[in-house]
Amino acid sequence: MKTRCAWCGEDPLYTKYHDEEWGLPTHDDRQLFELIVLEGAQAGLSWITILRKRDNYRAAFDNFDVLKVANYGEKKIAELLGNAGIVRNKLKIRSAISNAKAFIEVQKEFGSFDTYLWQFTDGKTITNKFKTISELPATSSVSDAMSKDLKNRGFKFVGSTICYAFMQSIGMVNDHEMICFRYNEV
Repeated sequence: MKTRCAWCGEDPLYTKYHDEEWGLPTHDDRQLFELIVLEGAQAGLSWITILRKRDNYRAAFDNFDVLKVANYGEKKIAELLGNAGIVRNKLKIRSAISNAKAFIEVQKEFGSFDTYLWQFTDGKTITNKFKTISELPATSSVSDAMSKDLKNRGFKFVGSTICYAFMQSIGMVNDHEMICFRYNEV
């Protein structure tokens, strides 16, 4: 039996996400856009809620095609607000659209969102050495800086806590517990 981080519990969806995705360095702009939107949607909710709705989000948001999302108008917003398969929060839906526009501007400036994002850690994963879930921080100086810069660029739902969770999910930080089988793999 594999030893996993305590937070993922026994839910098969959670363990699959933990085992195959969480903490794995991600450099694909489409995936980065998807995760920044999902992390924002998660604000105030549990991550398992978002994971259960992830396929619905992919369908509703054109598989997170940033160019399509940036061009959503009021008709599409109304459609999304009526979609029970996603979190129907007007501010979160509108933020996905404004974030798509800001995302495109970052891509123009840096060549890719990936290049921009990973500069915060000098292109490397920060490997922490946490023994228990209680040691994991909610924020860091890096997530503080990222949050501030993203907000200055027009992003919404990118507070430091959301940014830190985003950093964990995309492997900018390795926060697997040291006893977890994934700790040395990522």
